Amino acid sequence: MIQDIYPSTLNNSYVACGIGDGDFLLAFDGEGRLLLGEKDGAAVFTTGADVEASRSVYLFSLDERKFFLSLDVPDCHGREKDGFAFRSIREIRDSFSGTDVFAAFTAYHLWRWYADNRYCGRCAGRLERDAVERALRCPECGNVIYPRINPAVIAGVVKGDCLLVTRYRKGYAHNALVAGFAEIGETLEQTVAREVMEETGIKVKNISYYKSQPWGMAQDMLVGFFCEADGDAHIHMDEGELKYAEWVQRDSIVLQPNSLSLTNEMMRMFKEGRI
Repeated sequence: MIQDIYPSTLNNSYVACGIGDGDFLLAFDGEGRLLLGEKDGAAVFTTGADVEASRSVYLFSLDERKFFLSLDVPDCHGREKDGFAFRSIREIRDSFSGTDVFAAFTAYHLWRWYADNRYCGRCAGRLERDAVERALRCPECGNVIYPRINPAVIAGVVKGDCLLVTRYRKGYAHNALVAGFAEIGETLEQTVAREVMEETGIKVKNISYYKSQPWGMAQDMLVGFFCEADGDAHIHMDEGELKYAEWVQRDSIVLQPNSLSLTNEMMRMFKEGRI
């Protein structure tokens, strides 16, 4: 999965430090596309020597490599470097692998947070970066804002030797599982039951935790569960959300084109008879 970067390790502790010419300085445009190059199939990130930025903030490190984010508005980046182009997170997901994708997704998660939080939601004061922790503070009213993480579930619904496989109405075009965001006042297990019912009309039982995954593309923490169909397993698909929902035999499940997602691992585990 995307976070499986061993032997590399992520250190996401906030450090108030300046950028060096050899450190990576990631520049996103106004649409959330990252300025990126490519060499021998691997992503090439811009450095402090490549991109001019009057404002930057430390993001994280992967082993000894430090990553920073340019906080300048997109117009300040000037023209793209030779051999570099702005790529969407989805393009990066489809083109690269390993630590390259994980670094881009994690940086995008933080870029989105900084971009979305410039003014205080309580008093409209201009937010300032905290000097000690990863937080934004309002000097006017003292409001403190931390990075947003959205809890969402992935539901592997089982009926005998079949798995409930879906495809979204819009966006990602490959096979998936029922998924959705937790609502106020819900447990994650209640979210599983509600999302499966809303999208496919199926009641579930024996909901059991499988694994979790950070997913910076949508600022998510994805939490995977397997469960069983309870009673009538006839599908009543929500056509506003899905364009496909069927019970699929293990050996007929078509996996996603890469191994980055928790959804794909859950489908693969069932396909291989390990669930």
